[in-house]
Amino acid sequence: MTATTRVNDGIAVITVDNPPVNSMSLAARQGIVAGMEQALADASVKAIVLTGRGKSFCAGAEIKEFNTPAAFAEPSLATVIDLIENSSKPVVAAINGTAMGGGLELALGCHYRVAIAGASIALPEVKLGILPGAGGTQRLPRVVGVELALNMIVSGTPVPSQMLAKTALFDRMVDGAGADAAVDGAIAFAKEIAEKRPLPKVRDIKVDFPLHEAFFAFARNTVNAVAKNYPAPKKCVDAVEAAVTKRFDDGMAFERACFIELVSTPESKALRHAFFGERAASKIPDVPEDTPTRAIRSAAVIGAGTMGGGIAMNFANAGIPVKVLELKQEALDKGLGTVRKNYENTMKKGKLTQEKFDQRVGLISGTTDYADIADADIVVEAVFEEMGVKEAVFKKLDEVMKPGAILASNTSTLDVDKIAEFTKRPQDVIGTHFFSPANVMKLLEIVRGEKTGKDVLATTMGLSKKLKKTGVVSGVCDGFIGNRMIEQYSRQAGFLLEEGALPEQVDRAVEKFGFAMGPFRMGDLAGNDIGYAIRKRRYVEKPDMVYSRTADLLVEMGRHGQKTGAGWYDYKPGNRAAIPNEQVDAMIVDESKRLGIERRKISDEEIVQRLVFALANEGAQILDEGIAQRASDIDMVYLTGYGFPIYRGGPMCYADTVGLQKVVATMAKFAKGPNAERQGKAWVPAPLLQKLATEGKSFS
Repeated sequence: MTATTRVNDGIAVITVDNPPVNSMSLAARQGIVAGMEQALADASVKAIVLTGRGKSFCAGAEIKEFNTPAAFAEPSLATVIDLIENSSKPVVAAINGTAMGGGLELALGCHYRVAIAGASIALPEVKLGILPGAGGTQRLPRVVGVELALNMIVSGTPVPSQMLAKTALFDRMVDGAGADAAVDGAIAFAKEIAEKRPLPKVRDIKVDFPLHEAFFAFARNTVNAVAKNYPAPKKCVDAVEAAVTKRFDDGMAFERACFIELVSTPESKALRHAFFGERAASKIPDVPEDTPTRAIRSAAVIGAGTMGGGIAMNFANAGIPVKVLELKQEALDKGLGTVRKNYENTMKKGKLTQEKFDQRVGLISGTTDYADIADADIVVEAVFEEMGVKEAVFKKLDEVMKPGAILASNTSTLDVDKIAEFTKRPQDVIGTHFFSPANVMKLLEIVRGEKTGKDVLATTMGLSKKLKKTGVVSGVCDGFIGNRMIEQYSRQAGFLLEEGALPEQVDRAVEKFGFAMGPFRMGDLAGNDIGYAIRKRRYVEKPDMVYSRTADLLVEMGRHGQKTGAGWYDYKPGNRAAIPNEQVDAMIVDESKRLGIERRKISDEEIVQRLVFALANEGAQILDEGIAQRASDIDMVYLTGYGFPIYRGGPMCYADTVGLQKVVATMAKFAKGPNAERQGKAWVPAPLLQKLATEGKSFS
């Protein structure tokens, strides 16, 4: 069992021991029940203390048991709480650290609660598209007040225990830190109240909240405005209202009904998929977790441009000193000045203290001499996306860097294996594709070359966590996972322009679907000249690949995007609002005429299907080729790097939700469309997609 019981001087101490966070697994629940039964049967026991080993009281449900029979097996969490609440002997929760989700609900079922300062208190279920299902929405308002409880439940944000010290949630706060302080304080408290009767129950506290109708009406309006695509926050409001307006047992029944309803929603399934996907992404099948890693105590970045500066900020934010190299002092000064300005802007917004500002700026230095970076543990190349430029840099790095240094390339499309061949140490070479702005975007595509050492891969994955990135491993191919897929998405966006849509309609349809930004606004932000350079290379390497000429014509008009104030849209200085441009629209219409395509009205539904199904189809091909390890890795790339709506779970999860048979059938319809000939094999299902659809299976 993952819970132990000891008795000392009339106090039974039940300790949940289920590392790393003492989650409420079936074995842990069984252990608590066994401990309770032992303590209740022992006449020498006057009171019971419930705690967790280490730095966590209990962080909630056991994620390994999600979607398995163990999650619902008896004793359920509700059964355990009922046993504790109805105990004839007082039960004191010793909150020694994290008490979240089911862990906090467990503590609320105890008669008393003792906590250390700094313990993290939360009901974060809303982040998985559900709500607390074991009384959290009914008990928390009774001890911290309706407004605070609703804020905690709707946001899921952890609150330090000391901020709740004056509420009825805690009966005593104790000095010290960790399990020993909490348990010692709880034992002392248990001895004081051992003979007190009747035993207090949170469920018996009356909720007195006048004018609740107006409050909950306001709360609903607020939630509807900020979480319109998420059903869980709205149900949280309903459930907390039930704590005010219904008898406790009726409120519990209502909470349970809401929980069951939410579990089956596509939004909850998508959020849970993302939750598990993020954890799965760090697992590399042939690289064991105990693989030795290399120490990263210092770093270097080649290039002080927008990307290089952003990458340097990542290292500084993680407390790792970093040197930025540029060949010209002027470019170096400009780049470091931009970095400093970025930190200053963050400080002005109140998100960075002067102390942190000084620390981070102090960790970033510049140089124009390769010799100054020779001792860095990792060097990240962030120069122009052209193989000749990369070759010159990596030959120089091979010459100057110390043995064992990791040589990383920030390439977004180029062949990492070819880059590795420019060195005599291909085992040390890896791709680290940061996304712009690098100091903000969460995704890090980690590109594993054919000869990349397993220790280098393990080290880089560990580094991604230290940099607070979601690291996703990709094999080597043109564009890796994200950009290879986005190319098909962008091609469809271009074909839609030829057939009758305009940039504003395409972007609006995709943003209504939930994307943070449509393809044309995204192009303007990234720089249309970047895609132009990639297409120029494609025309040589893949002459059969057809693209809409509109994107090339745009760049040839000098409209590179936001950086020039003109792209698919016009932009005013200091304002990112996209303003449609008549010349651009006229160019698009003229191109349709040149091609002999009769422009037609295109529905928003068709726009979304063509763009998203193009992503899923290419993702299936990538999965089939082994470029991605699992479908959820592809989804994590799109959720964290491309603004795909998280409540839809990513392109592969969304295709599963639609049904792969329907996806294939819709693709067959597009393959017979009026402009299908120019699209080549775009609507030929990838073999894996076709196979899964035929077998009635899904990617997940």
